[in-house]
Amino acid sequence: MKLAVGPKKVNDLIFNDWEAILAEIIVGDAFGVDRMDYLLRDSHHAGVAYGKFDHYRLIDTLRILPKPQSNDNESAHEPSLGVEEGGIQSAEALMLARYFMYSQVYFHPVRRSYDLHLKDFLAEWLRDGSFPTNPEDHLKMTDNEITAAIRKAATADNHRGHLHARRIVQREHFKQIYGRNPEDVLVNPECGAAIHRSLCNEYGPEHFRHDRYFQQDVAPDFPVRLRDGRLEPSIAVSDVLKTLPILSVDFVFADRSIFDEAETWLNTHLERIIQPQSENEGGEE
Repeated sequence: MKLAVGPKKVNDLIFNDWEAILAEIIVGDAFGVDRMDYLLRDSHHAGVAYGKFDHYRLIDTLRILPKPQSNDNESAHEPSLGVEEGGIQSAEALMLARYFMYSQVYFHPVRRSYDLHLKDFLAEWLRDGSFPTNPEDHLKMTDNEITAAIRKAATADNHRGHLHARRIVQREHFKQIYGRNPEDVLVNPECGAAIHRSLCNEYGPEHFRHDRYFQQDVAPDFPVRLRDGRLEPSIAVSDVLKTLPILSVDFVFADRSIFDEAETWLNTHLERIIQPQSENEGGEE
C-alpha cells in the first residue's frame, strides 16, 4: 500500500527512506513510472505526438539525490529523485508533454463532454448511484461490465441510464457552447459558472453541463546535480519549468436539441451575463 500510494497521500504511515524512494519511482509527481507510461501509451494510442519525450535519456540521468535545503529545519539528507544537469532538458520535455497532453487530449472539450455523460450514466445505472465499496464486489466491476451495460441501456428506453447511454453510443454528446476566454476571465474569473447558471435559468438545467478545472499544483520541484557537484532546485535551474503554464478549463456544454437557439441567446446576452453579480442588475441565481 505504501509503494502504491506514497507518503503524500498517506499521512498516518511512517515511510523509511527506501520506501519513500520506491513510492516516488512508482507514483511520484515528477518521475513516477505511472506518469511516464500513461503519457507515452496514451500518445501512441491517440495517434498524437504531444506525449512523447526522450525517456531513455531521462532514465539514464535519474539519480537519488538529497533534497536542496529550502529552510534550516529541513534535513539536508532527505533523499529524492532528481537528475544530473545533462538530463534537465529531458525532464523539461516530460513536464511539457504532460502539459500538452492535458491541454490537447485529456481536456479536449469532446472528451470532457463524454466524461460528463459517463458520470450521468453511472449515477443512474449503479445501485444507489455509486460503486460498491466491498473489495470483492468492487473488483468485479470492470470496464467490460460498464461498456456492456452502456450498450444494452442505449437500445431500450426502459433501462436505467438510457438517455445518457444513447448519447454515448450514438455520438449525441452535448456540444461546447462556451469555452474559457482570457478577456472574459479578466471581467469575471468564474464566467463559465455565470453563463451556465443563466442558460439553465433560460432553458432548463437538464440541457446544460458545466465543466470547471483549475490546476492547483505547479511543475514539481526536484533536485538537479550540476556538473560541478552542487545541488540546486529544478525551478532555479530551468526557465522552462519556472514558466510552465497553469492548466485551466471552463466549459459549458449544451444539448444539441437546444444548441442553436441557446447559442444565439448567449451571444446576445454574454456581456451582461459575465459581469460580476454585484454589477449585474439581472442578478440571476
